[in-house]
Amino acid sequence: MDVANSNWLWISATPVVLMVLLQAGLFLRRAWKNGQEMGLSDDQLRSGLKTGVISAIGPAIAVLAAMLALIATIGGPVAWMRLSVIGSVAFELPAAEIGISQLGYGFGDDGITETAFATSVWTMTLGGIGWLLVVAVGTPHMEKARERIVGGRDTLLPIVTSGAMLGAFAYFVSGEITSGAPETGSAAVGGLVMLALLKLADERDVQWIREWALGSAMAVGLVVGMVVHAAAGGGW
Repeated sequence: MDVANSNWLWISATPVVLMVLLQAGLFLRRAWKNGQEMGLSDDQLRSGLKTGVISAIGPAIAVLAAMLALIATIGGPVAWMRLSVIGSVAFELPAAEIGISQLGYGFGDDGITETAFATSVWTMTLGGIGWLLVVAVGTPHMEKARERIVGGRDTLLPIVTSGAMLGAFAYFVSGEITSGAPETGSAAVGGLVMLALLKLADERDVQWIREWALGSAMAVGLVVGMVVHAAAGGGW
């Protein structure tokens, strides 16, 4: 852990995190400029930005909790860097465990060598390159593929896009709700809270409820999952 939390690792991780922040700033600036070119008013753009910031609170809490778990296993610098770039503890923790196990260790063991730690970090880093390459190579061709799917009928474009998003979310959620009672309870209650808040916002035409709906639903779902886990354990 002295090596895992050394100053050299903090120095090495800092440029990566700064690059992520720079990218976020560039995307925000570009999105604002494109919004103005599309004819959106500054009030609409500010409302969209506010909604995005609020909606990010729930996922940010989950990433923070994951970072605490990762810090205890691989130290602060690498956990900070990896979750700033990828943000998926579902990948990072198993990848780190796979890497360190190749030299016969497990997290929590005494006497873990520097080589075993380095192997764990390389496994996380190289293992995360795959989807980044797919995105980098495939994204420029996605719009053409989407247009071919609808056969030139522009009215189908938003339908296909919405269907793809629903399918992606359903794929991830279905894997979680079958994992055990906490996951099922979290997804079910979170979904019901989301529906209730959106219905309330539509009935009373209150914009701030729509803005807080996703973050609130995720927070409630997380709490319900922890309560169910504490009361009933992780299984069915």
